[in-house]
Amino acid sequence: MDTAVIEKYSTMAIDWAMTFAPKILLAVVIMVIGLWLVKKITGVFEKVLERSNLGPELLGFFMSMASLALKFIVILIAAGTLGFQVSALMGVLAGVVFAVGLALQGFLGNFASGITIVFFKPYKVGDWVQISDMFGKVESIQIFNTILATPGNKTLIIPNGQVTDNIITNFSTKGEMRLELNVTMPYAESFPRVKEVIQKALNEVKTIKLDPAPLIGIETFDSHNLVLSVRPYIHPDDYWDATFESLAAIKKGFKDAGIEVAYSEGIELGKIGE
Repeated sequence: MDTAVIEKYSTMAIDWAMTFAPKILLAVVIMVIGLWLVKKITGVFEKVLERSNLGPELLGFFMSMASLALKFIVILIAAGTLGFQVSALMGVLAGVVFAVGLALQGFLGNFASGITIVFFKPYKVGDWVQISDMFGKVESIQIFNTILATPGNKTLIIPNGQVTDNIITNFSTKGEMRLELNVTMPYAESFPRVKEVIQKALNEVKTIKLDPAPLIGIETFDSHNLVLSVRPYIHPDDYWDATFESLAAIKKGFKDAGIEVAYSEGIELGKIGE
């Protein structure tokens, strides 16, 4: 290659470096210092919000939005230092956001639903809820999703758009909920007697609320049995403990009272074991 050409490109490279290297270095410094300041500012902002007694849902939402906005400002300042026209950059960004928004309407719908949930609070972190056919305890409310922990220790990640499009049953709003248990009894047995046995059994279960009193009634007539509905009140956090303890207590009560049951193999009555 001609020496003159090499010198020409070398000179251009040096001139470019002399012109842009300080700007690049300054932009890097702005980014480093700016992100450090964002971390400090959001930390102070978080402490201020915590003193205002905001719930964890609003606290997390505001912190996410504040951090995102401040980081965007730092990026714009750094871009301006490099010589980009901020106004033109904003126009391009608006166009990109619009195009991405059309492609990601579902995500935007989940985002809008997340804002609705945070501000209107149909439930909060710690509540037991049923959304459609999904039941669990609310672990967190994020911008796009709601996280539930099921009684079986599974994690459900539900898009917020599906939450607002479905019926939400909040079991924690009233501080208590009814268990929906079913027990069978033979036709020949006295219902008032069986009801009394069940009531006494429930009185022994510590997780059952006795005020208001449990509802015990005949739900339907089966081929071999009467199907009874047993509806005691419990705290939502005691759902599974109360379910298992109640059924065990009723079974023991039936055994102690000598109440027989009909087996599906026939209509003969049999004893209840331990």
